[in-house]
Amino acid sequence: MQNTLLIELLTEELPPKSLAKLGLAFRENVQKALAEAGFIAAGNEGRWFATPRRLALQFEHCLETQPDRVIEKKGPAVTSGLGADGKPTKALEGFMRSAGVEFAQLEKLNDGKAEYFVVRIARSGESIDRHLAAIVEAALKKLPVAKLMRWGAGEAQFVRPVHGLIMLLGSRIVPGTVLGQEAGRTTLGHRFMSHGTIAVAEATGYEATLEAYGRVVAGFDKRRAMIRAQLDAAAAARNLQWLQDEALVDEVTALVEFPAVYEAEFEPAFLAVPQECLILTMKANQKYFPLMDGAKLTNRFLVVSNMQVADPSNIVGGNARVVRPRLADAKFFFETDRKTPLAQRVDKLARVVYHNKLGSQGERVARLVKLAGAIARRLHADATQAERAALLAKADLVSDMVGEFPELQGIMGRYYAQHDGEPAAVADAVAAHYHPRFNGDTLPQGNVACAVALADKLDAMAGFFGIGDKPTGDKDPFGLRRAALGVLRILMETPLPLDLIDLIDDAADGFKAGLVGGEAKAQLFDFMQERLRNLLRDQGHEQRLVDAVLALKPTRIDKVAAKLAAAKAFVALPEAEALAAANKRIVNILKKADGAAGEVDVTLLQEAAEKALFASVNAIAPTIRSFVANEDYADALKALAALRSEVDAFFDGVMVMAEEPLTRANRIALLRQLAALMNQVADISRLSA
Repeated sequence: MQNTLLIELLTEELPPKSLAKLGLAFRENVQKALAEAGFIAAGNEGRWFATPRRLALQFEHCLETQPDRVIEKKGPAVTSGLGADGKPTKALEGFMRSAGVEFAQLEKLNDGKAEYFVVRIARSGESIDRHLAAIVEAALKKLPVAKLMRWGAGEAQFVRPVHGLIMLLGSRIVPGTVLGQEAGRTTLGHRFMSHGTIAVAEATGYEATLEAYGRVVAGFDKRRAMIRAQLDAAAAARNLQWLQDEALVDEVTALVEFPAVYEAEFEPAFLAVPQECLILTMKANQKYFPLMDGAKLTNRFLVVSNMQVADPSNIVGGNARVVRPRLADAKFFFETDRKTPLAQRVDKLARVVYHNKLGSQGERVARLVKLAGAIARRLHADATQAERAALLAKADLVSDMVGEFPELQGIMGRYYAQHDGEPAAVADAVAAHYHPRFNGDTLPQGNVACAVALADKLDAMAGFFGIGDKPTGDKDPFGLRRAALGVLRILMETPLPLDLIDLIDDAADGFKAGLVGGEAKAQLFDFMQERLRNLLRDQGHEQRLVDAVLALKPTRIDKVAAKLAAAKAFVALPEAEALAAANKRIVNILKKADGAAGEVDVTLLQEAAEKALFASVNAIAPTIRSFVANEDYADALKALAALRSEVDAFFDGVMVMAEEPLTRANRIALLRQLAALMNQVADISRLSA
């Protein structure tokens, strides 16, 4: 028989930022175990529910009794399972004891590598009553929980104390104990709006019963949709927009069981404070959604409450009172910070540790000033402004506002620089030097801002590579992958005519001699090339095109996009496949060739095909070099199509590895010349299908 299975774990308030992750992981763990045991089909994903005080699952078409099945257990190899006398070894005897079988019941199985003993045991299907509690408890132990709690006198542990358990198959309670709780059919609803203890009559009615009698919307996604719809409606009623923040929507969804959105306001005088400060205060501390008039903050905000009431005046008034001291603090910090110019804060950075092997923030600022100036000069930008911006870039770290809200670093620096009368380019660079902060973030605008942003990221990467603190596996404590992607995006998307090797050298020069040596610089260059490969792949570029372009280890990142476009146009030519295959052949020949590359000696050319190829290469070389010099990469690759017939004829009629040494060396020199001509934009051999 099949029926709907319901599991609910009633707890104290679960961590809101990880609630959805817990619900999904719980569903995945239980679904996998039920499917492996044969109670549900492998594709039966079920449904998951998660509220601040419960995790629940629902699976339709769950069997009362699992099917009969044959379990296959793999034992030791035949060679290690039998001794010289043909009798079972201790290893095989142990396997037979664990499986509960005799030697005569063993079979042999060859998996292509070796022959093994196996035992196939027929098992009659067992009731779900014997398995469900163990499945649920095992699934809970696998949840991604950083810290566990213990409560009462028992030994059970979970992320929060557990106070109830439902396990129903249809209308029948599946007996069992999980985390010290006996399975039943009762649960609790909303703390204040529920009708009291709720009995779930049968599994399919769980969601409707909880909402009707408990005033709890169990589905996480359903609550989230309700919240978004109410936020939209409340903002539209004022002809305003609520500030979109999906992470905050997820968090408030995990904080309420029956959401209701209300509007509140604060005194307009607080709008004199930079709106980033007010927005962060409302979002981070109070979980409010600010209301915007376009890009401008208003003095109104939306509250997602856990109470739906006829008269929300107490809720609205209470939230307005709560936010006022927070905004007052922000106003005080802002006004106090402006009394001290940013330039006067720079000396305090000498007392702030950046890294114990890389010195203080003050020492880092000195490096940034030098590096930003060098980059600005390479860009023919105002080096004085770049150096000034670099000097002030970290000064807001010792301000009261950033001390309270670290997320505002750079943003507050810009406001304070403007207040101090710094040039607009300097103030903007102070804020923009952290950009891009994440995937898809905006880039710095203007060469001064780009110079400071590049300096900030390159200094960090050079320093940490110099002391050997490189990212490993999924560990990147200093955000060097993010810094590398930031540098690459600035160079490629702005674009900027800067050489990556030159930038790495400039960054290394800021440290004491020997700290960032040749090996560290080479490792950093390779690291950035790999990040570039990932970036281009994520942007949707074909893998073989990316491999072909990056095989030449380009240092001018601003030219990579054009080279990719040229490679894409080249592979569409009818001659492309033959030329790519020929180039691959050339590469293989040159790998085996001994000796240094020499010039082609015309007098040693013997075959008509090699003479024709030599003539064609020399005839087309100036054209291709001109195209490359003018960055007409697509035309440069298209011009190679003219060599198709001569290349084919050469390989059809000429023996490159001739026995006569001078002839062989001359033909290899011709192939080197051809390879150098063909691979100026990309490694053509990698474009072969």
